[in-house]
Amino acid sequence: MSGKISIGILFLFLSLSLGMHRVEAQSEEASSRDELMIRSIFDETLTGGQAYDWLRFLSLQIGGRLSGSVEAEQAVEYTKSVMNDLGLDRVYLQPVMVPKWVRGAPEYAYFETAPGLSTTVPITALGGSVATPSMGLKAKVIEVNGIEELAQIGRNKIAGKIVFFNRPMNPQTIPTFQAYGACVDQRYSGAVEAAKYGAVGVIVRSMNLRLDDFPHTGGMSYGDSPISSRIPAAAISTNGAELLSATLSLNPDTQFYFKQNCRTFPDVKSYNVIGEMKGSVYPEEIVVVGGHLDSWDLGDGAHDDGAGVVQSIEVLRTLKAIGYKPKRTLRAVLFMNEENGLRGAREYASEAESLGEKHVFALESDSGGFTPRGFQFDTTEENFERIAQWSALFYPFFSDRFELGGSGADVGPLKSQGTVLAGLRPDSQRYFDHHHSDHDTFDQVNKRELELGAAAMASLIYLIDTYGANAPE
Repeated sequence: MSGKISIGILFLFLSLSLGMHRVEAQSEEASSRDELMIRSIFDETLTGGQAYDWLRFLSLQIGGRLSGSVEAEQAVEYTKSVMNDLGLDRVYLQPVMVPKWVRGAPEYAYFETAPGLSTTVPITALGGSVATPSMGLKAKVIEVNGIEELAQIGRNKIAGKIVFFNRPMNPQTIPTFQAYGACVDQRYSGAVEAAKYGAVGVIVRSMNLRLDDFPHTGGMSYGDSPISSRIPAAAISTNGAELLSATLSLNPDTQFYFKQNCRTFPDVKSYNVIGEMKGSVYPEEIVVVGGHLDSWDLGDGAHDDGAGVVQSIEVLRTLKAIGYKPKRTLRAVLFMNEENGLRGAREYASEAESLGEKHVFALESDSGGFTPRGFQFDTTEENFERIAQWSALFYPFFSDRFELGGSGADVGPLKSQGTVLAGLRPDSQRYFDHHHSDHDTFDQVNKRELELGAAAMASLIYLIDTYGANAPE
């Protein structure tokens, strides 16, 4: 009896061992296949990629694409034609109503230390701000390091003055988006908060780690405050902020003058631009890759987010060029109105829900066209642990940093569907030199860096399409 048991145990052990070897062999075979596929994706993108040429046209022939502008509509038509030319299974426009804010004539500002003794400084109106009076606005300045200081200073010292928010991005914070997030509240909410204490205007230090003469715009909000209580808000360049702060320390009675001519009009119709490759096995499962088509009106929006737009289209072009047949439906979605409303993203998610569409994964590129370092994922720890195992496949391309937490603003509204979200994470150290400023131009984008980002995105989309986005239940 004992001999039979021993033989049975030995047989079971051999069976398990053979099974394990078979699984390991299959795993090695799959890994080798994935390595070859990703290599072919990078080879195709780096030799036959068209993203840089598309970006050249988008940036130099169309330019800044603020929601509601003629340029934004030209960008819709251009990118639609580009995706049509690729021979995708479907290309279409999704209507969305967007805000229309117009900057008007260029802004002008100076500070005055004594009658007739003034120094001009570079400013730009914040997106959504009201205009100054027609002859401009001039008042004494009170400098603060953040919104929380307003209550400490009090209405008596703020009323009738221009509040100067001068909290800088922290240079000690290595992840620059964290440094940005730590002080962007003064740009977004500074005006509505300062107005509560009787301020007549707001000047905000530009969100930029570099000292230069480029003022950076960006979205701001008055919340639900009445129109009569809204005060004008502008950004000042970092060099201008340093000079104004130093001058105030020597002469607290310094006065600041600025004039801006911006205006908000009724909402207008615009569009998200969508192109797709139909899935061959699970067509009902949708995988999205996207960026936002709109930009601010300063510069030409090459990094923010022309780069993400052309990279997203390039993902589909590359996969189609190498003859890849997706299992799931792959969509490139070019969202309208990320910069001052997120209307396109919300409309896309709302329509997806009403149609009962099943989005399993959504990847966004909205951090510039710099060298890719990896991806961030917004999902469960279990899903992330599974996805993170693929990072070794990206090691040869220096884009293997996979992190849990974060994705992108435009794909965010899809989270309620249980969609796994992700964001491309390029090297961010130079991004805020350009962000929302006249310095965001096509000549600041490196062709190879842009293409490397597109190839990394296409590789991740291939893996998601092949193996699915969620861990098996």
